[in-house]
Amino acid sequence: MGTIIGFIVFFAVVSTAFNDAFNEEATVVEQPAESGTDEETTAEEEPAAAEEGTRENPYPLGTTITSDEWEVTINSVTFAANDAVAAENEFNEPPAEGSEYILVNATVTYVGADTEGSMPVFVQIEYVTPTGETVNSYDSLVVPPDQLDSTSTLYNGGTASGNLVFAVPSATAQDGVIAVAPGVMVDTVFYAVK
Repeated sequence: MGTIIGFIVFFAVVSTAFNDAFNEEATVVEQPAESGTDEETTAEEEPAAAEEGTRENPYPLGTTITSDEWEVTINSVTFAANDAVAAENEFNEPPAEGSEYILVNATVTYVGADTEGSMPVFVQIEYVTPTGETVNSYDSLVVPPDQLDSTSTLYNGGTASGNLVFAVPSATAQDGVIAVAPGVMVDTVFYAVK
């Protein structure tokens, strides 16, 4: 009988250790344990701080992120940029009622090893509203001042800097985040807009 109980305890300990080592979500406790002291239960009920770079805890402006091929920095965000966009090109139309243009200034550097180089078009930069909708720069057919050139090939160490323009709801423009995927098939990270 002691051997059976020992085997069950051993199996439970090994399973727990395996889950802790290979399952990142195992450290987040959503339900309090059924047994244990009040002190342990209180500690488990406290929510863990969101990981940096998530929508809940975005990186600050000026932070540089790096993937295998790209290094990206969101330098600044300019709100209420309607006049600057209008002045850049006479054919730029004003944003829809209730919206405003914002300018997102980014620096993109190719750090990959492909001798043929690559284009920054493979770096995705989007605005995400506080309610979770994505706004792309190509949603508005306008030319921003000092536009980021995303179609010229960059070679290792080559850098492009400039602005992208987004038409976002004016009421919540400063409450969104900037989503950045530094390349193809890489995780998206988030930046604060101010």
